[in-house]
Amino acid sequence: NNRPLTTIPKQQLLHSSLLLSSTLVKEADVTTTNNNNSDDENSSSPNVDKNEDNGAVNVVLVTGFESFNRELYEEAGRLLPTECKINLKVFADSDIQSNKQSFTTAVSNADLFIASLIFDYDDVVAISALLDEHVQGGPRLLFECATELMSYNRVGSFNMAGSGDGGGPSGPPPAIKAILSKFSSGKEEDKINGYLKLLKVGPDLLKFIPGEKASDLRTWLEAYRYWNQGGRNNVRAMLQLLTQRYLLEHQSDHMKEKDALELLTLPELEVTPDVGLLHPLLVGEGGSVKFAAYPKSYMEWRLSPACTQLAKEQNFQLAPNDTAPRIALLLYRKHVITNQRYIQDLIRQFESQGLLPIPVFINGVEAHTIVRDWLTSQHEIDGVSHGTITRDSTYKPNEATEVDAIVSTIGFPLVGGPAGSMEAGRNVDVASALLDSMQVPYIVASPLLLQSIPMWKSNGVLGLQSVVLYSLPELDGAIDTVVLGGLVGDKIALIPERVRKLCSRLHGWISLRRTPPKDRKISIMLYGFPPNVGAVGTAALLDVPNSLENLLKRLYKEGYDVGDFATDPDASGQSLVAALSILGENSVIAAGSNRMQSAVDHKMERASNGDQTVAETLARPGGGLGGATVKGVDMTFDELENMLGKYMTKKVRRAWPEKERGPGVNAKNEMVVAGLELGNVFITVQPLLGVEGDPMRLLFERDLTPHPQYCAAYEWMRLPEEKGGAGTQAVIHLGMHGTVEWLPGQPLGNDRQSWADEMMGSMPNVYVYAANNPSESILAKRRGYGTLVSYNVPPYGRAGLYLELANLKDLVNEYRSGEVSSSSSRFDLREAILASCERTGITSDVELPDSNLSDEAFDSWIATVSNYLVELEARLFSSGLHTLGASPTDKELSSYLNAYFGDKLTDDEIESAIAAWHEQEKSEEIQTTPNFLSWLQAFAGNFMGQNDDTTSSEAEAHATEKDLLHVEAMKIVDLLGKNVEEIDSVINVLDGGYVKPAPGGDLLRDGTSVLPTGRNIHALDPYRMPSAGAWARGDRAAKEIIRQHLAANGGAYPETVAVTLWGLDTIKTRGESIAIVLSLVGARPVKEGTGRTVCYELIPLKELGRPRIDVLASLSGIFRDSFANVVDLLDDMFERAAVEDESPDLNYIKKHAMELEAGGTERPAARLFSNPPGDYGSMVNEVVGNGDWDESESLGEIWKGRNVYSYGRKEGGGGTRSGTARPEVLDKLLSTTERVVQEIDSVEYGLTDIQEYYANTGALKKAAENRKPIDSSTGKTKTVAVSVIEAFGGSDDDSKIPVRDVEDVLRMEYRSKFLNPKWRDAMLEQGSGGAYEVSQRMTAMVGWAATANVDNFVFDQAAERYALDEEVASKLQKNNPEAFKNVVRRLLEASGRGMWETDEETIDKLKSLYADADDMVEQVASSFG
Repeated sequence: NNRPLTTIPKQQLLHSSLLLSSTLVKEADVTTTNNNNSDDENSSSPNVDKNEDNGAVNVVLVTGFESFNRELYEEAGRLLPTECKINLKVFADSDIQSNKQSFTTAVSNADLFIASLIFDYDDVVAISALLDEHVQGGPRLLFECATELMSYNRVGSFNMAGSGDGGGPSGPPPAIKAILSKFSSGKEEDKINGYLKLLKVGPDLLKFIPGEKASDLRTWLEAYRYWNQGGRNNVRAMLQLLTQRYLLEHQSDHMKEKDALELLTLPELEVTPDVGLLHPLLVGEGGSVKFAAYPKSYMEWRLSPACTQLAKEQNFQLAPNDTAPRIALLLYRKHVITNQRYIQDLIRQFESQGLLPIPVFINGVEAHTIVRDWLTSQHEIDGVSHGTITRDSTYKPNEATEVDAIVSTIGFPLVGGPAGSMEAGRNVDVASALLDSMQVPYIVASPLLLQSIPMWKSNGVLGLQSVVLYSLPELDGAIDTVVLGGLVGDKIALIPERVRKLCSRLHGWISLRRTPPKDRKISIMLYGFPPNVGAVGTAALLDVPNSLENLLKRLYKEGYDVGDFATDPDASGQSLVAALSILGENSVIAAGSNRMQSAVDHKMERASNGDQTVAETLARPGGGLGGATVKGVDMTFDELENMLGKYMTKKVRRAWPEKERGPGVNAKNEMVVAGLELGNVFITVQPLLGVEGDPMRLLFERDLTPHPQYCAAYEWMRLPEEKGGAGTQAVIHLGMHGTVEWLPGQPLGNDRQSWADEMMGSMPNVYVYAANNPSESILAKRRGYGTLVSYNVPPYGRAGLYLELANLKDLVNEYRSGEVSSSSSRFDLREAILASCERTGITSDVELPDSNLSDEAFDSWIATVSNYLVELEARLFSSGLHTLGASPTDKELSSYLNAYFGDKLTDDEIESAIAAWHEQEKSEEIQTTPNFLSWLQAFAGNFMGQNDDTTSSEAEAHATEKDLLHVEAMKIVDLLGKNVEEIDSVINVLDGGYVKPAPGGDLLRDGTSVLPTGRNIHALDPYRMPSAGAWARGDRAAKEIIRQHLAANGGAYPETVAVTLWGLDTIKTRGESIAIVLSLVGARPVKEGTGRTVCYELIPLKELGRPRIDVLASLSGIFRDSFANVVDLLDDMFERAAVEDESPDLNYIKKHAMELEAGGTERPAARLFSNPPGDYGSMVNEVVGNGDWDESESLGEIWKGRNVYSYGRKEGGGGTRSGTARPEVLDKLLSTTERVVQEIDSVEYGLTDIQEYYANTGALKKAAENRKPIDSSTGKTKTVAVSVIEAFGGSDDDSKIPVRDVEDVLRMEYRSKFLNPKWRDAMLEQGSGGAYEVSQRMTAMVGWAATANVDNFVFDQAAERYALDEEVASKLQKNNPEAFKNVVRRLLEASGRGMWETDEETIDKLKSLYADADDMVEQVASSFG
């Protein structure tokens, strides 16, 4: 264990570089000749003759991500012996496009071509074209490039071209493949690391293999070895090797020069450690650096008295040896050896912030081997000692050390690093298993290597940099990513404040783990938005009161102090929510926090006395609160400033002056923060955003600074108890979703001025989120520092038929059965069917062609009605709400399986699968098998007739389809049974542990990959969209949209179609909506060798066979921020289409661009529009929610005002998310829009379920209609159609994609869900949360009626089902008075706005109900004063 430290001389250290580099800064190419002055004006010209400089070799060297090493390479060229005459031109990858002529000329004159790390598609195409024509005879060496370029490698007889049989590039040559396995552990994930080991000895091995091919391969390997080791002298040696060889082959006529060349000795390879550990105190006076060989020896030195003494001598602040958390810090070796100053600064700051770094430098591809072989944790040590964890055989106990967290500055996947990113997610299971064994936070934090600090500050993290830092690491379960700095010129600079942010978050996690559970201070944050509609204690698809109850009881079992709640039989989550609702009443807030306990006590007393105006649950003994008491504070603005700091407080003062403090203030204008305290658990409601009463404010204020009470709530929650705060060590945001992650700030990559960054501070954020929403969860994770714990969607139900619809089905069946023989009876039955269809609105869906139909025509029509009823009966809906951590009942399991398999399995077969699972649960075998899935695998073999002599493929061939379905059903049942892991994961996060990653999605569309829940969900790789399946489905959908439009418009094509591009449906459908855009335009995705989409190429019009349709792409804020690469590719496609050599009559993009250009409009090809940068949402739902609008046309203009910002490569200086307001272009596109397209990605979120659909799609439709001329025949503007594609549950091979008009889908959804007693009754069973779900759908109904059309029967039946049914109304009112009041209010609003025609008697009843409800709510609000 006393292995000496490795010393590297300063000279070698300063001139070394490695595989990757750190900048993309553009610089002019230069020419270096070893016997010329490099400052000579002529020497920098790229236009040189082949024979210039007396036969010197013309060498082109182009490197990706390495412009900061340009001087090093130039110097290496100048140091060559005089015999090696060379004209060296060094280019950065950015020069390939920006200095295109210079680069082209240089390559066309090159004798020798060298490239490294070229991946950009445009660069690959440009180099491929040049190499196809030039450098035919000389060596071409391409290291670590795109696979398309690797095939151009050639030295003499050695090359990496394809086999010649039409196959693609072969990659490494067979000789390398044959011996590669000898240099790795034999594990798939170690192959790349083994490749680097091969480079060390490969050239030496090939010395002993005779033949020209072996010699040429050796030259290539030796050149690569020099390049890989890096540094000035190694690059010089590589250039000498290649130049010397070239000159010897091409100067045979000059014997004297040839002899001189042959006498030259190749410099020795300068080898630096592949991996090692460093510290600023190991830098000697002469600049030499000592590296520790492995973590254990490093820690022995770091904890030694010698290190302490050295720190004192150098006035270096060390973290305390005994108490400081130990952080594994993974660093790029190339940055260490090139002496990038930020490395030393980062280590210094860790030490000064009380963290003990263990800085391990690596090439980048072997991060997983460091975690696996060199690191351990207390959790892993305990697991090994108890036999629950088995370490990998590669673990090195004599070299490893224990850590509290892992921080990677590398980014990329943990397994394979940059090389592993080519096949995203390939080794996720390996990484997840390693990190799960460790159970410590895994954080990726790094300075930006591809962006300058000013670019980040103005635009956020962009493009490839976002994939490196966020998308790829998140596949491994990385959390809390922090941008530590970026480029300043060619240098990498840290921002000290961001390093402190990282350190504070590390301290937060580790302090949480080190605090015993009984002493941990936990806050649980619920939601109450929008106000005044009963939303307190609600979340999407989650039964919050019961989930809260489950969570508190589990915390108690784990040793947390939750007061008396868990032991009180009368304690109820419903009671906690009811009490929190009281604390949010305006009159209670006005009285201040000191009187809030009295307010709650007063309500409890009234409930006990039978007061109907108070939530019934408060009548339980002790109010059902389990001993919870009010805890709160009244905070002055000066006190807030002390916590918030002067800079952020100044922003608050400017946005919220004293007379406009916003909500949550008492009569003294103090901010009131309050909640319920149960032991060490504080439960509160997230403050309102503060724009509910003034929604128009967002139209004019892009920087919506949170109001003072919002800031006060988070600041006080984090403030230590000794300073008067709640002392929260971790916050649980319970359900989807809150607002903190949506606050103004950087779109991606928080900085000090990002409000989410300020609000969260150093608190670990446990964010319980719906598994089926990987889109919005990205914001919670990236902007809100959320460690996600997913929860399952509720069970699915089949709509069935009810009331009048059930009666109609009977009538139709009776008519079609032919049992009625007499003509009079048949006529009566026909009339009854017609009357029933009119009452239920079925004639809107199955239109009667004529009132006097012949018998044959009526028979045909009635068959269509029958088919519609069958479809309606089979419609799925989300039944009720999910309770966190609750195992599904057999009935619920059956509903999941029924929805998943449809008619592929009978009810009996489904019950059999469930019964088999129960039997296994009871079996004693479960005690001796790792888990049910292991047993299931064995069972499957027996079930299919597999035995020891039968291979799995043979067994599968003998298995019937039913066998396979039965096994799949059992697997799904087992995975659904693991819902308990949802709370397990919450507890694990509160222990400072690691949560396994999983893709977000839903069972119906994504299959079992999204189960079990309780996982840290992530999105998909944005560089692989659309997928092949998504492209096929999207293309078919676009063709169906066009077909329907042609049929409805006399064969005329639409000039413009608006397509909504949302993050959620893009992720869940793998990019179907993107494919629709491409297909409408007449384009298709182009993928490079690794499967990444790199371009959208235009299909020739002759092949397309129709005009190119213009597209207005309406981007959600999440799509804009999460898929910046797609935005850039689409923008590039539209730009090319606008100038394509085609007739404007056949290219509507070009037609409209020319018209705009003729009017002097800039960027006439802009087609991608969204909200202002960093902002989200159209605000239309806020306006509708408040009823703050007059004419429906105004909703379209609100949408337009919020979506006038254009995005793409041509905006904000190119390649950024910086939007530019382009109202003229948007106006033009809206005026020509004839159809809007919207995808629905899941059963849970239909058009009628959430506000966002009408607020965006409906309002977009209205904005387009506002710009249409008046139709003289109707006196109204022309209607813009909306095509809706239900993209859930379909397969990739569907021959036809169902595309319906929005009104058809609305009717279908209302019938199957909102008007369905089965759906209603399921929601009524969910208490206040279910009542709120009813309430918000009623609001959405008004929104759709304002922007599209809602049939009268929908309002009729909604009134009957929810307001006029006394039993239902009573239950709604009892569960949630504000929600019931909103239901009645919306019905009256619909009548008042002319959306609904009904009789006066109904209106009078509703008015009476509203008055009673209003009195009740007002009585509740004013009862305390």
